[in-house]
Amino acid sequence: MDAYINRRTGALCAAVLLLASAAQATPIAYPAKGQSAQQQHADESSCYSWAKSNTGIDPKQAAATPPPPSGPAVGGGQRVQGAARGAAGGAVIGAITGDAGRGAAVGAAAGTMVGGARARQDRRAQQANAQQQQQGTIDTFNRAWAACMQGRGYTVQ
Repeated sequence: MDAYINRRTGALCAAVLLLASAAQATPIAYPAKGQSAQQQHADESSCYSWAKSNTGIDPKQAAATPPPPSGPAVGGGQRVQGAARGAAGGAVIGAITGDAGRGAAVGAAAGTMVGGARARQDRRAQQANAQQQQQGTIDTFNRAWAACMQGRGYTVQ
């Protein structure tokens, strides 16, 4: 139960951090030369199109990119490999104590758990890497958009 709560809490924290970093990364333009709200909207739209065409990045599409796959099917190979290694080691230890079958069963169960832990760790690393890459592409787009807006007389933060 504690592991389940820790996983859920960790996932929630990661989601909050991702939203916070995305919110911080969005540049804000201030009309430094008295541009009207209508002109600012037109300039923002033009700069969005310009940045999209010059960087090849569309933040709306990047945000819609699905996360790496997860679930029971992912990492199954690591569980099977762990079970096989554990069974082999358990059989050796069981043979020494006089019950190779029981040792293999215990080793397989332990190996499955170790393989599952490795699979979860790999999945978390893949998700973190995907989030970093997505944030990097959005940052590139935001720098291009900011350059365009500054060229049109806005102060961008």
